[in-house]
Amino acid sequence: MSTKVQVAVGGRQLSISNLDKVFYPQVAFTKAQVIDYYTNVAPAILPHLKGRALTLKRYPDGVEGPFFYEKNCPKHRPEWVHTAPIWSGRKDETMDYCVIDDLPSLIWAANLASIELHTSLSLAKNPEQPTMMVFDLDPGPPATIKQCCVVGMMLKEMFDHLGLEAFPKTSGSKGLQVYVPLNSRATYDATKSFSLAMAQQLESEHRDLVVSQMKKSLREGKVFVDWSQNDRHKTTICVYSLRARDLPTVSTPLTWDEVKAHRDGKLKELAFTADKVIKRVQRDGDLFAPVLKLKQKLPKLS
Repeated sequence: MSTKVQVAVGGRQLSISNLDKVFYPQVAFTKAQVIDYYTNVAPAILPHLKGRALTLKRYPDGVEGPFFYEKNCPKHRPEWVHTAPIWSGRKDETMDYCVIDDLPSLIWAANLASIELHTSLSLAKNPEQPTMMVFDLDPGPPATIKQCCVVGMMLKEMFDHLGLEAFPKTSGSKGLQVYVPLNSRATYDATKSFSLAMAQQLESEHRDLVVSQMKKSLREGKVFVDWSQNDRHKTTICVYSLRARDLPTVSTPLTWDEVKAHRDGKLKELAFTADKVIKRVQRDGDLFAPVLKLKQKLPKLS
């Protein structure tokens, strides 16, 4: 039986349901706790959601149940939830994406059991222009996030040599992600070809550790440097989003010192649950804030 409560959030009235429903059974983490996490992390996550087409990944029965992706914003949304019409050449139709710009909209999305929030690398107003380039470092067992940190530090050194700043975060799942803010007149053709070239260079120099091809059969014990995320049609997990894992882990911004320390075995743990992330934000602020405004240009491939 569905139980609903009416709450006031940011001057909006919201109907919230099934707060006692367990979303993460292994630790009895409830829907109420999911909503509470997003409420508390809102000052950090909202700037990264603002103005971007959002794909909802919904888990109506929690992380152990079936899930589905929702690109078109639900028609039963409140009138104050913003949307962005974006043409999809693949579907030959205009998709009406949700755009989460404020706390009421964020809580509304969480109430839909959208545990994971996946955003475009572009702003909705200019979907052809990425504001950042991303590398998704995915470990093939028995490789772990430690090997991802080895590769992550290699990427950092390459970017240092190019005079570019990069910012690491956990995927919240198994791997590590490295973001390069651009906030300039970039194109997906440029970011995809550039990221592929870097992945292939890493592979050629470290064939025992790095793979740039998508075949899963090639990944055993190696780190797949996924450059293909740099695509107009793809989304990446938003920083500070929960992940649908056994524990309520979060895609968490890191410092390069933390990446280096984990690589060197001096920092044991590099996975953060919702409660730890709130404490990190309270202590450190938003480590990913520069990704939103730092302007950088990719050098031309020689």
